[in-house]
Amino acid sequence: MPKAPCDSTFLYLFERVELDQLSGLLREWMLAQIADQDKDFDQLICDGKTLRGSAAQPDGADGATRFVTQVTLYARELGVAIAQTSFDTGESHERAALKALLGTLELEGVLIQADALHTSHAFFNSPPSRAPTCS
Repeated sequence: MPKAPCDSTFLYLFERVELDQLSGLLREWMLAQIADQDKDFDQLICDGKTLRGSAAQPDGADGATRFVTQVTLYARELGVAIAQTSFDTGESHERAALKALLGTLELEGVLIQADALHTSHAFFNSPPSRAPTCS
């Protein structure tokens, strides 16, 4: 049985690969593994998690520790994550990441479940959200 690659091999790979392209390829592969390809989903669950070991020393004026966070959209009916992205908390935030992910999908009739931080009127009223209009 072949030996698994060591940590430095993965470090070398991830420093040189276009992560957006790799994420896209992984998403296509994950969706191809679904047994019922024609099955639709009517619910997406969003969750953001800070990646363990990703803390960086504070370097900004605010003195805040920076982390890498991953946001994932999970389709319960399909049993898979259909989209994900990551960001540096010093450069972006979870709301922007979720908004970017939702902008890549057709969401007519889809219920989105997310944390309370995503429920502000500003999130739903600013383009390119496809959410219902708040009145």
